[in-house]
Amino acid sequence: MFTPKPQSNAVAAALITLAASFIAATTLMAKGLGTNGYGPPLHPLQISHGRFLFAFIALSTVAAFLRPKLTTPHWRLHIARTTFGWGGVTLMFASVAFIPLADATAISFLNPVFGMMLAIPLLGEKVGPVRWSAAGLALVGALVLLRPTPASFQPTALLALAAAVVMGLELIFIKKLAGRENPFQILLVNNMIGLMIASCAVLSVWQMPTAPQWALLAGIGLCMAVAQTCFVNAMARADASFVAPFSYATLVFAALYDAAFYGVRPDAVTYIGASIILAGALWLAMREARLKKRAPVPSTSP
Repeated sequence: MFTPKPQSNAVAAALITLAASFIAATTLMAKGLGTNGYGPPLHPLQISHGRFLFAFIALSTVAAFLRPKLTTPHWRLHIARTTFGWGGVTLMFASVAFIPLADATAISFLNPVFGMMLAIPLLGEKVGPVRWSAAGLALVGALVLLRPTPASFQPTALLALAAAVVMGLELIFIKKLAGRENPFQILLVNNMIGLMIASCAVLSVWQMPTAPQWALLAGIGLCMAVAQTCFVNAMARADASFVAPFSYATLVFAALYDAAFYGVRPDAVTYIGASIILAGALWLAMREARLKKRAPVPSTSP
């Protein structure tokens, strides 16, 4: 029988921030694959196929050595979660090939806002004014980083927006699974189903990658496997509405990667937007910690 993880907002926040750093790395590599920097551009369906292929190889290797105890999966939840996850990541990989990485990241990672909103009717979570305010503050920071201009509303930008909505739905199914099954089993089954879906979808657009492209595909898969491990464990330790705003740290990492790999130095707008996002996340974390200290200790008397 699966034993739920002990609740800890601090651990959940640390895990989701670490996951954000790896997720930002996958979008950076996907941009390289979607342009002609390492050979003929790969189709987004092929990039997402590589993501699931190498993530599944990594997780299967770990399973072969650790031999974790597995239970019967909740197939309906897994299929729903994986379908939304595959669709979201494919849309995200498509968007970064057409619009700037910072813009695509800012738009697509509005998914925590959609996730928090959907957690109310679908998970029955209560979202108070502090959480709403923190999420709203993070949203303002994302909009600052987006630098709204008429160009931001070009049709290709809608790919990233669609990714945000779809991945917001994925958050709900991750939370539903987090309390039912072992996190590692969730990851293994997710990537197995995802690989099946991606393998069927890639058939019509497949082309032989170059050696550097193979390396980047493997990198995307491995980074996503680590990010998923952190993310699922975070969701198992705190409410989805608490965890979601910390995903905005992805925007900060994306800016850092832009500077390191593409020579794009953050300007004043980037610093302001990142500061607002961090302020919202820290405000939420501090507020949750104070509320937890004030909560009465349950009586142990019969």
